[in-house]
Amino acid sequence: MAINDSIQIALIGAGGMGQGDAHHSTSLPGVKLVAACDLYTGRLEHCKEEWGNDIFTTRDYREVLQRKDIDAVIIATPDHWHARITKEALAAGKDVYCEKPMVQTVEEGPGVVAAQKSSGKILQIGSQYASSLVFQKAKMLLEQGVIGKLNMVEAWLDRNTALGAWQYTIPPDASPSTVDWDTFLGNAPKRPFDATRFFRWRNYKDYGTGLAGDLYVHLLTGLHVVTGSLGPTKIYATGGLRYWKDGRDVPDVMLACMDYPEFTFTMKVNFKSGVPVEDFGFRFVGSEGVMWASMSEVRVAKQPRETEPGFNIGEFAADVRKKYMEDYRKQYPVKELTAETLRSNDQIQWAPPRGYNAHVEHHRNFINAVRTRKPFFEDGVFGFRTAGPALLTGVSYDERKVCLWDPQSMTRTA
Repeated sequence: MAINDSIQIALIGAGGMGQGDAHHSTSLPGVKLVAACDLYTGRLEHCKEEWGNDIFTTRDYREVLQRKDIDAVIIATPDHWHARITKEALAAGKDVYCEKPMVQTVEEGPGVVAAQKSSGKILQIGSQYASSLVFQKAKMLLEQGVIGKLNMVEAWLDRNTALGAWQYTIPPDASPSTVDWDTFLGNAPKRPFDATRFFRWRNYKDYGTGLAGDLYVHLLTGLHVVTGSLGPTKIYATGGLRYWKDGRDVPDVMLACMDYPEFTFTMKVNFKSGVPVEDFGFRFVGSEGVMWASMSEVRVAKQPRETEPGFNIGEFAADVRKKYMEDYRKQYPVKELTAETLRSNDQIQWAPPRGYNAHVEHHRNFINAVRTRKPFFEDGVFGFRTAGPALLTGVSYDERKVCLWDPQSMTRTA
């Protein structure tokens, strides 16, 4: 496919994220949405309003995969459909952009990785942190040793709105006639029609992955981009349902700790944080400084390595203290205070240009991969290296135990 050839895409799962993905992709030159699939009639009608009455719409994603005029598909369904549709789309010869998490369960991961490998098609996972200039800059700074040797990373993503807590709007016409409920359930337990479960699926383990798959996977993506890590070896999570007691069966507060070979990683998500807007960031702590990163900036505060050992001699006898200090100052003489000897604690800041949008860049990387046949690095393997540990935080929370993970083989070992 030539670099300027047009790309015809289809959307499978036309909810808020799916339509957002489609808008980002079709904002790029030569990209056209020709089909949309969803299980709610109102979304299909809205897709025609957005992209024209000539687009093909259906409730059956298999009709989309059968079409020869479609080069690539965006999969933005509930999590419990990700693995199945991704594998079928790859087998049908389509390039795939699949929203994170790549899979709903750790057990599904190897099958998707194998499907991509055998198909030879493009698979890109939809965590835009992988395409962010900010995280690429943070990676470069870390590799340059700006903060010395990394020993700890903290990340947080707090929300304080109903929308941020997945309290999505339920349309007044939601009913068994406008929603294909049986197809939505898929391999989930059978139950009578429930509009709340359909439109707020992230709140339920049957269809979603809770904080683990929605937000922790983003944080792990950012971490792996910056550090180049393959994954943790030990995972533990705790938390609870503290505020949104609306029938959901996943926590709205969650804390996780992960051991990586060279550093420790902690994550926190709170859905009623007291902060009026979404509060998100990373703090990379090194031996010679600290680096903060978000989607909008990178900041570094340098802290020179200590050249003197600490001492606590107050509890010693006077003659011992005197002798100790005489010997100590021979080895570490007091430096004259001058402008040159002042300790540095400079903060340096980088930010992308105004109007920069990491979501658009992520879709640009996908479309470039479709055109050039050169995959973007957030493929099935990378996607599973972030989804696996993220999903194990949910397992750890449910089972109240530490989970062990082999980042090389991408398997749970305990």
